[in-house]
Amino acid sequence: MTAIAEISRWAIPFLLFFIPVLAYFRKVPVYESFVTGAEDGFKTGVKILPFLVGMLVSIRVFVDSGALEILSQFLQPVFLFFGLDPNLSAIIPLAIMRPLSGSGALGVATQMISQYGPDSMIGRLASTLQGSTDTTFFVLTVYFGSVGIKKYRYALKLGLLADLVGLIASVAIVLYTFY
Repeated sequence: MTAIAEISRWAIPFLLFFIPVLAYFRKVPVYESFVTGAEDGFKTGVKILPFLVGMLVSIRVFVDSGALEILSQFLQPVFLFFGLDPNLSAIIPLAIMRPLSGSGALGVATQMISQYGPDSMIGRLASTLQGSTDTTFFVLTVYFGSVGIKKYRYALKLGLLADLVGLIASVAIVLYTFY
């Protein structure tokens, strides 16, 4: 385990040294290439900024308006219909927030782990859900917006379906593994 820790510790400094040296020996203009890449990155950042601002504002409105809580309460009977423990309904705000915002979902998960404990059913489920799903709307907004894709009809449906499957799989895995 110590060898892996040392390799991990030196991997990034090695790459930061090795790549420019290799580029130099291959006669690649290292600094000029870096500046060109940084310029392109800045242009991409400016290009996706309106998409990102729109998404962040709408998430904030969704949470601050109480719509997250209303939707969470609306979905509680679904958990009961499938015979799941009513206490598991505490995970619904995280399941709703995760496709919208990674940092928002992390805040919800942190609050849940703080409230219920890391070794509780909710804490384990929150951690598993965080690792099993993705920020679908963020991906669509930032990545598709950066390359100019405006029609993401199937990508949205499949992304949300993948998030639902991630939620179901998280519940199944945590129940099977720990209970």
